[in-house]
Amino acid sequence: MPIDAARCQAIFDRVATAARARGVADAEATIGAGSSALTRFANNAIHQNVAERSAQLSVRVQIDGRTARATTNRLDDASIRQVVEEATALTRLQEPDPDLLPMAAAEPIPDVSRWHAGTAVVTPRDRAQAVAEAIALVEAAGQTAAGIYSTAEAMTAILNSHGACAYYPETMANFSITCMAVDSSGWAKGSACSHLDLSPTAMARSASNKAIASRAPVELPPGAWTAILEPAAVLDLAGQMFADFSETAIRDGRSFLRDRIGHKLFGENITIHDDAYHPLQAGASFDGEGVRRRRLTLVDRGVVREVAYCRQAAHAAGVQPTGHGFPLPNEYGEAPTNIVIAGGDISLESMIASTARGILVTRLWYIREVDPYEKIMTGMTRDGTFLIEDGQIARGVRNFRFNEALPEMLSNVEALSPAVRASGEEAFDMVVPAMKVHDFHFTEVTRF
Repeated sequence: MPIDAARCQAIFDRVATAARARGVADAEATIGAGSSALTRFANNAIHQNVAERSAQLSVRVQIDGRTARATTNRLDDASIRQVVEEATALTRLQEPDPDLLPMAAAEPIPDVSRWHAGTAVVTPRDRAQAVAEAIALVEAAGQTAAGIYSTAEAMTAILNSHGACAYYPETMANFSITCMAVDSSGWAKGSACSHLDLSPTAMARSASNKAIASRAPVELPPGAWTAILEPAAVLDLAGQMFADFSETAIRDGRSFLRDRIGHKLFGENITIHDDAYHPLQAGASFDGEGVRRRRLTLVDRGVVREVAYCRQAAHAAGVQPTGHGFPLPNEYGEAPTNIVIAGGDISLESMIASTARGILVTRLWYIREVDPYEKIMTGMTRDGTFLIEDGQIARGVRNFRFNEALPEMLSNVEALSPAVRASGEEAFDMVVPAMKVHDFHFTEVTRF
């Protein structure tokens, strides 16, 4: 473990002592430490192996309705005294915030440790062996592979003068691979708290098969198609809306949910939770102030039910905080970050088999917002886009640009697969199903 709970307490004791020496009673320490290593490969060869070890102490103090923080990456006594002095000086320069609350009180924090000893000690040789096996599979298909395999361990802790004391350790492994052929490509990516839950070879095989199946792509006309979105595509597109499930965002007019809580915006088959305790999730069970995360039902059978509240937003609304606040001071308030979209019982293969004519999408990228209130997003497909005919993958197709309103898309879902932990490039990892969606709006063919 990079820094254990006992040492975190000792570090905070030194922070509190330094604060009191400057006449400051209220201090908060956020402590983070970890090590990470990454093996990078391209052109069917490993070309980089890097490793990093780091630690950080961020100190926030409150004085007469003012607050500010300062950060250091040194944990010796002199550096701790200096960072407390800097936080104190910055705080005294601030204007008073009439909405600033006292620091969070102590409360029980559920233990959801996702630290795996085996993942913490994965070596460069271990990663290299897994990458070599993946490359061999791709090379045998006459393709070129590129990607990364990383492993890491980390901890975070929040302690304050009001007794709050929250500690969370975690390990994480990530593997991503792109397989490139003459005129096609395939892609796969995954993450897990235990490296044993990842199969680089299986992901390489999936990506390679997509590159094979999508070769010699044909150009199809844009329009409203039946689209089957694999979990990574669902994650990256649906993930664009979850910052809006925030009371602060609603209050500030930044959320498309303004005046829509309690309204049915999505289909009957769409239920979404924020659940830090789900077995496929990762991340701490407390927020940036050390408040315990509550499980939220964001959407219940299409109806928007709950949003996240930091302590300040909850106090203003007269409700309990949900444990989704960002570290103070910040301008964004809060957001849910442990998204679980409930799945169904129809496999991806069954979705394909039930489709007379449609488009299978592996992943989406370069997603941007077109209309914030209607939540219209645009972006493109890539690395494996296929025509489905008569229940079978017929061939690869040229990539499309799309324009899609998320409420409309999530009202047009015909089928859901079981939910899985998914990784993408445009949103954080979530637990999501594949989706079969009718009238998905592909607006033009791209140049590649």
